[in-house]
Amino acid sequence: MASKKATSKSQVKEGKAAKALPKKAASVKKVSPKKAKESKTQAKAVKKAVSQKATVTTASSMEELLQQTNYILHTFKKGKTVKGIITDRARKSVFFDIGAKTEGVITGRELEYVQDYLDQLNIGDTLDVRIVSPENEKGQILLSLREAANDWKWNLLEANYKSGDAVEVRGLEVNKGGMIARIMGIRGFIPTSQFGRKWTGKLDTLYNKLFPVKIIEVDREKNRLIFSEKAISEEEILKSQEEAAKLVKVNEIYEGEISGVMPFGLFVRVPVEAGAKKNKKAKADDETKTEPIFLDGLVHISQVSWGKVDDLKKQFRVGQKIKVKVLEVDEKSGKLNLSIKQLQTDPWETIGKKYKEDKKFKGIVTRLAAFGAFVQLEPGIEGLIHISKIPTDKEMKVGEEVEVYIESLDIKQRRISLGMILSAKPVGYK
Repeated sequence: MASKKATSKSQVKEGKAAKALPKKAASVKKVSPKKAKESKTQAKAVKKAVSQKATVTTASSMEELLQQTNYILHTFKKGKTVKGIITDRARKSVFFDIGAKTEGVITGRELEYVQDYLDQLNIGDTLDVRIVSPENEKGQILLSLREAANDWKWNLLEANYKSGDAVEVRGLEVNKGGMIARIMGIRGFIPTSQFGRKWTGKLDTLYNKLFPVKIIEVDREKNRLIFSEKAISEEEILKSQEEAAKLVKVNEIYEGEISGVMPFGLFVRVPVEAGAKKNKKAKADDETKTEPIFLDGLVHISQVSWGKVDDLKKQFRVGQKIKVKVLEVDEKSGKLNLSIKQLQTDPWETIGKKYKEDKKFKGIVTRLAAFGAFVQLEPGIEGLIHISKIPTDKEMKVGEEVEVYIESLDIKQRRISLGMILSAKPVGYK
């Protein structure tokens, strides 16, 4: 009885399961040709993907794996230039995304040098950076922005030069010629002549101090940068000098005062009357004269005398009054090119009357050369004794007085050939 009951129970269960299954005829659905085509396409795609996956997993080396996945591996060698995106900024560091596993960083002295440039940039900006070290002790990639920063700085300096705007520099070092100063990490020079009079003898007080200047010369290729402090502190005076320079005419004669004695020439301050202004309250014939404006000029050593000048300090001193003739005027700078000797008669203009051929004269040996000795007959007039005319036993000395005669005279070329007058027979004479 028990087995019959068990059998009937399993049959009931099977019957329920059979009812749960669809009929065989019902399990077959009709599929349209379009859907059948789509199913085939999907099956091919799945098969291809599985095939690719199998290929990747069977790669035998990293190189094959990179080729199969089309992954580009970036290499960062020292000196290489790459694109970098600013991602973060800290007090002592700036971080860049350069496509590496770690960020690149600019820090330390490198950051100090480009700080002015970085202050103009924002997070998210893209620019060219150079690899300084692919990995330091902290595992960071060290970067440099010097090239881009230098271009930016020189462009800015050139713009300031063209506009005439004032800039601030820091005094670094005083030397004989002036002062070395720095702006944005770039060194420039301020000549002594480009400082205002208030700084005379006080340049050392500007050491490590910030002060305003104007750029008067900029040359990126030669790394040349020249400043003028005087263009700021004496701006009004310089404008007046420019106006006064327009009143000065070439060949005019002035009485000036020596302001400096240098090996190459004399600096002279020349007073120029800027004109007279009528006072409306005064009588019509009365005039109120303005104070003279002083222009700086240079008498080059070649324009001091027609004769040879060895040491200007033996003849001139600071504060001495002298008359000068204007040779050239630079209206832009207000500087004058002056001469003393042009106020004197050129001795070569009358030389033909005095120095005749075969005539005897006494002179002083001024200098010796491999081809002979130069003898001064008078200030501005020198002749040459050729070495072939000097006896072999005769030793010529600078400063020695000798007796000579005129062999030939070329006024156009300003040349005199001299011969020696011998008081005794030379050695070997027969």
